[in-house]
Amino acid sequence: MRRNAVRLLLAALVAMAACLTGPGSAAHAAVPDSPAVTYTNPIAEKRADPQIYRHTDGYYYFTATVPEYDRIVLRRATTIQGLSTAPETTIWTKHTSGVMGAHIWAPEIHYIDGKWYVYFAAGSTSDVWAIRMYVLEGTGANPLTATWTEKGQIKTTWESFSLDSTTFVVNGVRYLAWAQRNPSEDNNTSLFIAKLANPWTISGTPAEISQPTLSWETVGYKVNEGLAVIQHGGKVFMTYSASATDANYCLGMLTASATADLTDPASWSKGSQPVFKSNDSTSQYGPGHNSFTVSEDGKSDILVYHDRSYKDITGDPLNDPNRRTRVQKIYWKADGTPDFGIPVADGVSPQRFSSYNYPDRFIRHYDYRAKIEANVSPLADSQFRVVTGLAGSGTVSLESADYPGYYLRHKNFEVWLEKNDGTTAFASDATFYRRAGLSDSAGVSYESYNYAGRYIRHYNYLLYVQTPSTATDKGDATFYGQ
Repeated sequence: MRRNAVRLLLAALVAMAACLTGPGSAAHAAVPDSPAVTYTNPIAEKRADPQIYRHTDGYYYFTATVPEYDRIVLRRATTIQGLSTAPETTIWTKHTSGVMGAHIWAPEIHYIDGKWYVYFAAGSTSDVWAIRMYVLEGTGANPLTATWTEKGQIKTTWESFSLDSTTFVVNGVRYLAWAQRNPSEDNNTSLFIAKLANPWTISGTPAEISQPTLSWETVGYKVNEGLAVIQHGGKVFMTYSASATDANYCLGMLTASATADLTDPASWSKGSQPVFKSNDSTSQYGPGHNSFTVSEDGKSDILVYHDRSYKDITGDPLNDPNRRTRVQKIYWKADGTPDFGIPVADGVSPQRFSSYNYPDRFIRHYDYRAKIEANVSPLADSQFRVVTGLAGSGTVSLESADYPGYYLRHKNFEVWLEKNDGTTAFASDATFYRRAGLSDSAGVSYESYNYAGRYIRHYNYLLYVQTPSTATDKGDATFYGQ
């Protein structure tokens, strides 16, 4: 009888434990699949239409439009940041007369079937606006020292203004996509796609998949151009640039299923709003003509683009040389679509911090109160730059991505986002020691600078600085950079 009673008591305890650890309780996180990456922007001054290509040899290759519009340049480095200081090699120079003699624009480098190919646009010395698409072929392991030959013009449906060709593979099929003036339309350029018979020859009749019709695509000029493709979760996402190349320049996006016929215009849907545009708060204007690459560990997708650090331009924007190459991490929404956020401020790029015990929730500010939340929108509310602590070296402060100059600080032990007022008190309240995660050393915990033993932690989803004592407390004070 006593043995049965013990068994019943144990069964009751097990049932109670199951209830306490059921679906409503926190689920301890694993280290994120896509940990934080940190870069310092800009990557390169006076380099527009940038492309960074990661090759299997362990190098990143970088090319872009130079403001003189007269040559094609390459850099390489084993890291994205290393491209900032990598020496630059000119691999090709414009012709002194005739075609390919002016306006050398938007080069892209690709490695196809054992050879290097550079796609670019160029005008003629007799007509600098007779822009057409051309291809170079390079033989050699290192494209900076390869032997380059001209494969000639990419021929399309019309002999009209055409540029910004890019190539990509979906389900084993190689495509070319580009921007071109359709003579039957009242705009500057629309977007086209075709299969490739070889790297410089299209196959079949090109399909038009987008034309500039929306208000944000037609400011200054009616433009769709600067295409780039990224694939994720069975979808093909094609970003493109729209409007004039000043502060109105922005990114739109088309989406198709990876199993669809990509040469059928009906396979593509266009977003009604730009996905990336100028931001006054971060002083970034005219972000566009992007490409995509991956982080050094291969775990994060990286957006590469150009913009300017000022809005007002005197004269033709094409004559303003100060577009800079920049990079930042792409985040993926729960529905599998990319979230580019905002063009972040110059300097160290921001990151996000997910909760150790609520993996889908991130630190964010909302009405200036700090909390953790899932599916944060806008994304930038959950991005923070880890900068040198306001109170001194050896410490850090967490600066808002979308409110530069605003920092997480504690006030009455609650954590708020507030503007730095320059006082010693603010600096102390907004300064923390970065510690190994209290629940997982692969994570991070932030100890208050002026209240030793107190850490940023969430409680009922709001952030406080408190002294963690239990395992739950320590989990609440542990975060992962993403």
